[in-house]
Amino acid sequence: MSDFQELIKNFPNIREYVRDFFVYGFKTRNDFKDKSPRTYDNQRRRLESWLAPYIRKDYVPEGSNLSLAIDSNLLDTNPLFQVWKTKSFTDNDIVLHFLILDLLQNGRALTVEAITDMLLSEYETLFDIQTVRRKCNAYAKEGLLQKQKNGKTVAFSLDNTLTNWLNANENIHDALAFYQMAESFGIIGNALSEQLDIQNQAFRMKHSFFVHTLEDGMLLELLDAMDKELMVRLEIKGSKNEQLNTANCIPLQIFTSTRSGRRFLCAYTCTKRRFTCYRLDAIKKITPLERTEDYGELLAKLSRNRPYLWGVSFQGQERQRLDTLAMTIWALEPTENYIVDRLKREGRGGTVTKIARNTYLYEIQVFDCNEMLPWARTFIGRILSLECTAKSVEKRFYNDLETMYRMYGIDEKASNT
Repeated sequence: MSDFQELIKNFPNIREYVRDFFVYGFKTRNDFKDKSPRTYDNQRRRLESWLAPYIRKDYVPEGSNLSLAIDSNLLDTNPLFQVWKTKSFTDNDIVLHFLILDLLQNGRALTVEAITDMLLSEYETLFDIQTVRRKCNAYAKEGLLQKQKNGKTVAFSLDNTLTNWLNANENIHDALAFYQMAESFGIIGNALSEQLDIQNQAFRMKHSFFVHTLEDGMLLELLDAMDKELMVRLEIKGSKNEQLNTANCIPLQIFTSTRSGRRFLCAYTCTKRRFTCYRLDAIKKITPLERTEDYGELLAKLSRNRPYLWGVSFQGQERQRLDTLAMTIWALEPTENYIVDRLKREGRGGTVTKIARNTYLYEIQVFDCNEMLPWARTFIGRILSLECTAKSVEKRFYNDLETMYRMYGIDEKASNT
């Protein structure tokens, strides 16, 4: 049996396990039905090797629950960056990496043939010219090398401009430290900080969504497609039934929830001819397709529709274009004017009208009023009435109230008097 290796070849595979432990958590070995026990054990051992200080085990009758306990308020960097730094490699990979970069350190440009000859003459290492060419082309694609073509001759060089500039500008250190904690693709700031051997001594983030780094690979592909105005094919794994589905769509914007931190792709679905939002953590693969001719028109249409979004849903349960919700609130004047202020502040464009003393009417039109219910419930105890053109939303609200009454043994009639 082969020895256990903590390095990985395929990042999407380990991303699923990190997400299971970090986002969902509290799973035992038996909860991973789709994987063999040996696969689960290997992935668990990798996580324990990378993130040992943050691993927590809770013992239950079914076995031990493994989860990640990370408090962003106390950390100077994102521990999940470690997942990006564990790609497996062969002996030739690591040898070529250092020798090619060493040959190009002085800024000279060399052809593949010259690099292959110098590997033999200066380092006494023999490599096939095609192997060296593949490595140089791969590094040029990733931005490590510059590829220069002069007629039929192709030469590669190392651009140290960024490294020299970073070393010469110490005032950039704090910017890198902040960037790695606060922005998408923070792994870039982290990698540059490590290259310069600097640590984040200045910044701590009270609310930082570390798990975003697991989605940054997908986010980069989507942003590239948006820049080129391309249609894409998404492979999406359902969060409930875990079935893999595909969708051809035109990516337009990225939405981020300020409450939960969850990120969504807002796209135009061609077959359904409407806007749809997809969770970034549910996207498994992105395939670029043809260019979209009416991309600007779709962006303009999305801008017109966004004021009617409450969350990320563009279609209510009863498939009406816009639903109207009206909620009558009791607020004692003047001591409880902060309730009215909150309605105006959090109402996302809804109107607040005083209809009687201590009584206010809040009205709004949105695509899906069902998304409003969690917010509307925070006013329970002050709601005199709630009406909605989507009767399923209205029914759900009052059914939830009845359930609460039964749960706490409250007489509904007495509570309404």
